[in-house]
Amino acid sequence: MTARKQPRPAGERLSGRRLFPALLLGIMVITLFLGELSVAAPQSAPSTTWAVTIVLPPKLVADRPATLAVLGVDGRLAEGVIVDFGSHSGIDVRVKTDKTGRAVFLAPSDAAVLIAKASGASAAALIEPPPAPSSPQTTISLPSVVSQQDAFPVCGGPFHGDIEADHVTLDGDPALVLAASPECLVILPGPRAVPGTAKISVQMTRAPDWTGETTLVALHFDPPTPPLLTETKSNLVLHVQASDQPLNIMVENRTPGILRFIRGDAQKLVTSGGAQNVATIEIQAISTGDFSFRARLLPNPEPEVARRYLEAAAKIAPKDLQHQVQDLANRLEHSPRDVQKVSAAIQKILSYTMDGDFRTLLASAHSALE
Repeated sequence: MTARKQPRPAGERLSGRRLFPALLLGIMVITLFLGELSVAAPQSAPSTTWAVTIVLPPKLVADRPATLAVLGVDGRLAEGVIVDFGSHSGIDVRVKTDKTGRAVFLAPSDAAVLIAKASGASAAALIEPPPAPSSPQTTISLPSVVSQQDAFPVCGGPFHGDIEADHVTLDGDPALVLAASPECLVILPGPRAVPGTAKISVQMTRAPDWTGETTLVALHFDPPTPPLLTETKSNLVLHVQASDQPLNIMVENRTPGILRFIRGDAQKLVTSGGAQNVATIEIQAISTGDFSFRARLLPNPEPEVARRYLEAAAKIAPKDLQHQVQDLANRLEHSPRDVQKVSAAIQKILSYTMDGDFRTLLASAHSALE
């Protein structure tokens, strides 16, 4: 089953379009109870901001406008959240999300990476130099497979940093633009999106309309078999609907005190492919109560993106780690196929690194190699 937020009351609008039910970016949350499977009920209270997710476009353009989004703990776009970008050109830069849960900002020109922080959360995005007037138009690209529940990027431009300027449809129905820059849009499928081949169209103010195609998949979970009992192992089966290709999926245990994943609380799975496209997770109930986990599609590794984050991380790393982090960046530059070894090395450093800008950059590099 798939947990989905219910639409807000009729008549509520967002930027002239109906506000779509927003799950946490890239996350599908299922809540289980011992002996049965139950979907977590949507929160009816206003957006909660004490635990947030910051959504940035993957790439920004220096000195050009961009838009970010903030999602509250309930997964809804959160109003009134202050996002701190740190000091740029000698000025402390902060923005506050408006009633749509988004905020427009100007990408700085004095950094290669932007780090955004709010309510204990952080996110990073690469900053590209402004293109030369005579530079050729880059090719717009999007993932070949995207999740019905997850936001996904479309990159290549020329987009507009203001989300009002570029309009996106998925099979003719409006899709929600969460974040935008001249390089990338971050898009959430609308509530009527269905699994299968999907046509995405972008109406741009700076270029002719663009149309691409992707495969929209749904992830479903069977109830655990055998039914959960304390200290008894069970299997949790994940089904992929609308694709017969083997897919990389990350499943993370969010309540390790109640539930245990036998092979680790964060597992990278490869589905079987074929008509019955599945993956199985071995789990064990530790104590009674409800628990939850999250599952998301993993994009293809991007060693060049990871290298750039590592380059930025090396500059602010503790002295005893600067050489090691720079070596990892160099390794990706000269041996981009070593993504698994570099990813494992980054994960090891993350295991003993405290929160802060250095950790945010390492985590961004690691995410680019998943």
